[in-house]
Amino acid sequence: MLLPSKASSRKKKGNAMTQKQKSLVGGVSILGLAGLICKVVGVLYRIPLAHIIDPMGIAIYHKVFPAYNLLLTISSAGIPVAISRMVSHYVTKEQPGNAKKIFKTALYLLCALGLITTLLLMLFSGNVAAWQGTEEATAGYLCIAPSLFFVCAMSAYRGYMQGKRHMLPTAISQLIEQVGKVAVALPLAAVGMARGGVAWGAAGALLGSTIGEGAALLYMMLQHHRAGKKSNEILQRENEELLSGATIAKRLVTVAIPITLGACIVPLAGFIDSVMLTGLMEKAGMAREDALIRYGAYSGPVLTLINVPTALAMAMSTNLVPSIASGLARGDREYVARETSTGLRMASVIGFPCSIGMSILAQPLLYLCYRGSYTPAQLNVAAELLTVSSLTIVLFTMVQATSGILQGAGKQRIPMYTLLLGVALKIALNYTLVRIPGVDIHGAPFASLLCYTASMIPNLYYVCKYTGYRFHVMDVLVKPLGCALVMGAVVYGVWHLLFGNAEMLSGMMLVLGICLCVLLGVAVYALSAWKTGAVKRDDLPGRLRRKFK
Repeated sequence: MLLPSKASSRKKKGNAMTQKQKSLVGGVSILGLAGLICKVVGVLYRIPLAHIIDPMGIAIYHKVFPAYNLLLTISSAGIPVAISRMVSHYVTKEQPGNAKKIFKTALYLLCALGLITTLLLMLFSGNVAAWQGTEEATAGYLCIAPSLFFVCAMSAYRGYMQGKRHMLPTAISQLIEQVGKVAVALPLAAVGMARGGVAWGAAGALLGSTIGEGAALLYMMLQHHRAGKKSNEILQRENEELLSGATIAKRLVTVAIPITLGACIVPLAGFIDSVMLTGLMEKAGMAREDALIRYGAYSGPVLTLINVPTALAMAMSTNLVPSIASGLARGDREYVARETSTGLRMASVIGFPCSIGMSILAQPLLYLCYRGSYTPAQLNVAAELLTVSSLTIVLFTMVQATSGILQGAGKQRIPMYTLLLGVALKIALNYTLVRIPGVDIHGAPFASLLCYTASMIPNLYYVCKYTGYRFHVMDVLVKPLGCALVMGAVVYGVWHLLFGNAEMLSGMMLVLGICLCVLLGVAVYALSAWKTGAVKRDDLPGRLRRKFK
């Protein structure tokens, strides 16, 4: 009787692990859960922050992030995706030596980029703040600048582990970022507010974010070191021909540049908003302080709440890149089409109920989170903005899913061009609407709707063209939308029949009403999605799948 060799056993075990790691739903579950927790913590964090630094401090705080996000995207958006795609390719081809060398080369590149962008932001912080018309933000730029280096270095570790489909370290590092922010940023904001007013209060909060990023980087470094010591994997196979550092760098840059340019477009739009919106409102006759507070309410409470469900979209996009790249590396077109179908369906299944539910509950959510920080009039304006802005969630989710598929398929230039088109239309509509008295900041959400719609439609066309997937209108659009509308009718009826105007309710009644509506909404949507087939058994995590045999 012949016994299987150790190599054969390792190969079988490796294949089993590979299939487990390549589960799209499993990867999305890990990163999506961590992302949701982080976004919820981010919302909760901003409630006491708004109390500490006041609406003007929140406006200054959110003036800093557009320029910071733009530099962060330039330095760290493209290369991690390129790492993930290339590592997934070489792991699939059983070339671990090349996968390891890609990580080391990328780490050097990202550290250099992080250092350069940190120094640039420090040197030109005053100029950028003056350009935005908010010179009080200079200290905030100086406090947030070092986090550019920390995030860039951390992106190399995340990209490498995601390429190997190890999503847990990334998820934990995201949680460390948020915990560090809450534990450190709020006390620093209070100290800054007491000693230097709203500008220094905002700067203290931003310094806390930098410390949180540094702690997350330290965790990723320790995790990588520990995994390397414990792992018994072969670092290089005997017949493996290693790529040169120059070849790897060239390929990384070739893949990363269009991804980076595409990823820069939305932060660039945010930066343009930070320069454009308050100026347009002032030209329409609004006082500077009122314009800043309206901008702060839109970029703070409104966009912060919208960003909670989009965490799932980001997790999905992150998982789709190596998943599609791995399928193409094996030449498995059926697998690519199946993962594409799952990705698009899940984008709709997540996006539609989040858009409709948040739009209906806009006013109670804002009163629950920010009553006491903003006046009722300011909260009512923010609720009007959130009602419309919530509809961008499903569009953003689809844009992220299609972008991840196209990047995994090596067509990273397409999302760049489509987002560029969308942002150009957004800027034009902003300029047209926001400067109209009586419309002012209310034009911004409609401009965002146009932006993501213009990006999504061509993305879907090219996804079908390059993956072999045939678009299923019923599965991707009709079923999820129909279930979401049924859910929305139930939530709307329950809220307005039992609770009514959020302005008149106590905090306890707001909590009770929102919880009741959310629980009913989830139950109605889950049941209708299951019955109509919008959610399939294969979409469920393993434990739930076994229960629904």
